[in-house]
Amino acid sequence: MYRFCAPWDTGIPAPELVRTVAGLPPGRAIDIGCGTGTNLLYLARRGWRVAGVDFVPRALAMAREKLKSFSPDLAAADVTRLPDTQLPGPYDLALDLGCFHGLTAEGRAKYSETLARRLVRGGLFLLYAWQPASPRDRRGISREEVVRCFSESFTLYQYEQGTGRPSAWYYFRRKE
Repeated sequence: MYRFCAPWDTGIPAPELVRTVAGLPPGRAIDIGCGTGTNLLYLARRGWRVAGVDFVPRALAMAREKLKSFSPDLAAADVTRLPDTQLPGPYDLALDLGCFHGLTAEGRAKYSETLARRLVRGGLFLLYAWQPASPRDRRGISREEVVRCFSESFTLYQYEQGTGRPSAWYYFRRKE
């Protein structure tokens, strides 16, 4: 029997997400690369209408089961082209916990454009991304590159260096 193993899914929502939404009224949220839906469940329990996209069907099946009492919008799709029909939006909040840094340069540009169209003006976007460990490291994306990718439609209002492997949290607001 095939078993899906997601060692990064601790069953605990990201503390950065928890802090960010603590004072916000519920709205519509999308988790890009939602995996098994842990962060979506946290939001749904607080009154948010949630949507998630991931390319792993087994992870989405687990998310559906986890969120069955909340009627989430979930789609197996390419994150560079969020499907309008399956993920109706628009969204007040977007979360990406480790998806963006794995895309090609072309994919990152499409992702940024697609997200800008789907997030309301003034909406929040939380991004967690790996950073290169050295100048020769091809994994991750630099802070400068992340900011450049989103600068046309988003303003970076907070940045937190990650712990452990080189990484960071980026807090963006969709330009008005």
